[in-house]
Amino acid sequence: MTSTSLEAAQFVVPTSRDEAVQAFGDGSGVTVFAGGTILMPEINYGRLRPAHVLMLGRAGLSGIGHKDGAVTIGAMTTVAELEDAPEPLGSAARNVADHEIRAQATLGGNLCAPSGGGTPRGDLQAALIALAATVRTAGKDGERTAPVEDFLAAGADGRLVLEVELHEPKRSGYAAARRPHAHAYTILAVCAAETSEGVRVGISGAGANALRARHVEDALAGGASAEDAAQKALDDAQPQDDALASAWYRQRLLPVLVRRALDDLGGGK
Repeated sequence: MTSTSLEAAQFVVPTSRDEAVQAFGDGSGVTVFAGGTILMPEINYGRLRPAHVLMLGRAGLSGIGHKDGAVTIGAMTTVAELEDAPEPLGSAARNVADHEIRAQATLGGNLCAPSGGGTPRGDLQAALIALAATVRTAGKDGERTAPVEDFLAAGADGRLVLEVELHEPKRSGYAAARRPHAHAYTILAVCAAETSEGVRVGISGAGANALRARHVEDALAGGASAEDAAQKALDDAQPQDDALASAWYRQRLLPVLVRRALDDLGGGK
């Protein structure tokens, strides 16, 4: 492991997973640098002045593995590498910004992305929720694994994302609304997947982080049609105004996108 300093910041570059975990510690005062697509603009505009930076590019945390039906994805795997991942994750990855961003941005960074200036981030999160993914992290109490929706609800503070594990679903569906600009975030996206747990639905763009649409899932499990179940989405999400769209627009768009994703799921895509 090497360590250098530049101006006021200290940069630590671990060369293995164990070194990364050790250098992160309890996360106190540590700024984790993955792909840099979110951090670099913050640093360049002076909104972030990190004192201790953990650079993960050489930590061996990238790659996609397959074993016993499970897919394991390292935190430093780029969004571009996920474009052929199991659906709906592949579709979500292909719709992130442009090729330049996708080639740099990482899975771990996307999971930990805070809202930016009132706009939602984390375009991959809804797909991971739909796929019943689990997130392996490290922190002051050691390593642990949690469902992705629990990780998002708790927040990433004090945790270093190591990898994500999921299983390929029987069927999947995806629907989204985006601004026609290469670097814009998705306004609203809905992902659906039939897993061993049944049909799961994830929504991104309706809050700071993606959320699981449990009311929609319960309606489907109870025999409701896709159209009727889609209306339950507003019981799960409470969209807010932001720089991308108004709450009014999202409230009217959300049931439409849920219906489209469920119809896509019904088609076995």
